Amino acid sequence: MIYSDYSIQDLDYTTTRVAHYSNATTPMTKNAFSIDDYIQKQLAKKKAKNSLSDTYSNIYKHLNDVIIKQTDQMNQLFDLTKFTDRLKHISARVSSARCARSIRTALENAGAQIGEHPVAASDWGQTLEKIGYKKIDPAFDQPVEGDIYIIQRTRRHTYGHIAGYTGTQWVSDYKQPSYDVYHDPEATYAYYRVGSS
Repeated sequence: MIYSDYSIQDLDYTTTRVAHYSNATTPMTKNAFSIDDYIQKQLAKKKAKNSLSDTYSNIYKHLNDVIIKQTDQMNQLFDLTKFTDRLKHISARVSSARCARSIRTALENAGAQIGEHPVAASDWGQTLEKIGYKKIDPAFDQPVEGDIYIIQRTRRHTYGHIAGYTGTQWVSDYKQPSYDVYHDPEATYAYYRVGSS
């Protein structure tokens, strides 16, 4: 695996710069390096008391932890405040059956690169995960600003539903009185939060 935009000497794990993966669109720089190159340099610095396998294991674990942390921080590929601000400006009190469009435009307004997307709200799970959301157990009793939930399609609602939490209210294409907009015992929910472990 190749990482770019770092020099070995200047590798700083406390910053929030992104490690670019092999599928990144950013071109490789002269400072590009591989994990193996990094490990070899670290091995040269290690004292003889550490075994080779322990050294490799520790370095790989450390790099993996750093990558996961940076990915969680930087996979939020949009401005969460802009997303919720856009939702707050929706004034409708009745749905126009455009919930997925409303959430998509709010995310895109906040900088999310959506690209191709599903039409049905119930199919938006993978799209949310691509922009930094993670599926968690429903937390309707303690929602966090930026949370999004999806109601899966039912016999009565073939497209499902999607809404975002502004910090004070659930909003889709209208200001909802609560998350339970269907009042349907068949409804099942998928719940997403940015960067949640």
